[in-house]
Amino acid sequence: VFLPPLLSSLKVSPLIEKISDHKDFKKLLRTRNNVLVLYSKSAAAADSSLRLLSSVAQEVKGRGTISWIDCGDTESRKLCKKMKVDPNSKEKGVELLHYKDGAFHTEYNRAVTLKSMVAFLKDPEGAPLWEEDPEAKDVVHVDNEKELRRLLKKEDKPLLMMFYAPWCGVCKRMMPSYQQAATELKGKYVLAGMNVYSAEFERIKEEYNVRGYPTICYFEKGKFLFHFENYGATATDIAEWLKNPQAPQPQAPETPWADEENVVYHLTDEDFDKFIKDHSSVLVMFHAPWCGHCKKMKPEYEKAAEFLHATSDSPGVLAAVDATVNKALAERYHISGFPTLKYFKDGEEKYTLPHLRTKKKIIDWLLNPEAPPPPEPAWEEKQTSVIHLAGEDFRESLKKKKHTLVMFYAPWCPHCKNAIPHFTTAAEVFKEDRKIAYAAVDCAKEQNHDLCKQEGVDGYPTFNYYNYGKFVEKYTGERGESGFITFMRTLREKDHERVGKKKDEL
Repeated sequence: VFLPPLLSSLKVSPLIEKISDHKDFKKLLRTRNNVLVLYSKSAAAADSSLRLLSSVAQEVKGRGTISWIDCGDTESRKLCKKMKVDPNSKEKGVELLHYKDGAFHTEYNRAVTLKSMVAFLKDPEGAPLWEEDPEAKDVVHVDNEKELRRLLKKEDKPLLMMFYAPWCGVCKRMMPSYQQAATELKGKYVLAGMNVYSAEFERIKEEYNVRGYPTICYFEKGKFLFHFENYGATATDIAEWLKNPQAPQPQAPETPWADEENVVYHLTDEDFDKFIKDHSSVLVMFHAPWCGHCKKMKPEYEKAAEFLHATSDSPGVLAAVDATVNKALAERYHISGFPTLKYFKDGEEKYTLPHLRTKKKIIDWLLNPEAPPPPEPAWEEKQTSVIHLAGEDFRESLKKKKHTLVMFYAPWCPHCKNAIPHFTTAAEVFKEDRKIAYAAVDCAKEQNHDLCKQEGVDGYPTFNYYNYGKFVEKYTGERGESGFITFMRTLREKDHERVGKKKDEL
């Protein structure tokens, strides 16, 4: 076949699917759920895009598909018309459109670089990369361990390195100040950033004690000296700290609530039963010193206690239990989240109350104590296709499935609550596939503490992928249902490809 000189010189990857027929295109969208399409006004206009997309296709093989439609040839022109795409109207004569689950999703309008396009196709609904923000041009963006080592070796100026995760809210809130400081301090200091969420960076996280995000490390001549821990910092705060960098000051320990002056009765494992017996109507708040919601509620609870204390015909008394110290009580009353409010009448536990957070609500309820509406059933009590595992049956259950994605969570964690419906939907999609499981482990339960530790869980939610019970990698993709589904679908497609190859060989 004679090719025009231009086309014969075009190095198009065999991974890029060239399409000109409408039926073929519909079939492609029906069978692939993540497709980036290059529409071009001519083959010449597509040249540089195709070179870049050939590399992108290689990187996303098995997870995304790249297709090319040349609107300049007669047959393809009809297809472009049908799809209402006209690359002639674009400055460079090309247009990139993304299709997801068989339908148009979005125009690709992020940076036209290998890294950005790969990141987009791996997570089409995820946020753009930090380096795509023009305001972050003076932050040094580090991609891998080799680059990090090189930077630390050659950089003479003091260096601040933010180790972050792309989904982390605290990181996102801090980034504008950090990048402003990078611009203002350019030439004197270096401010760098590195996304270390993926499992391949475990060694770096271990080395620099990255236990949560962001973790910001200060280096001089390649040597790590201190952590910077002011995550509410402005650009000025960062600049001031860099003038005189020093290790974080140990915080003065907080005074336990029981040692503060207040009229709430603070009960312990030893005196709890006697107190409950001696008082006919008691509201007890089980709390933890680190719990933000407890701290927020504390002043309201104290005001309500003062009001009841001063009332001659009081409807009850308010007490509190530090569940982290009085573990026997916490276990006896199955306390798994904070604050938990329980009401005791005539020495017996009567109700668990979810929504008494203000002085008014507490007093109004005590004046007319009645059963709260039934609580929302726990995730594991609902009928779903997610398998709920515990310490003793964990490994044995996983061995029965070829592919298992496990969500390690705590019921009180907001990120977990957001992910649960998406994870549950994904499990539903694959419920007929006997080789696949979506499983969950509640790490707040005491029986699972050792298991969660052993599986490397240091934050919630953590998602681990197992192959016949053997840990393979941490899942770092998007936490919506499409992310969970695509991950599993890709694994199954690879299985089917292998089976196909074996059949061909036979």
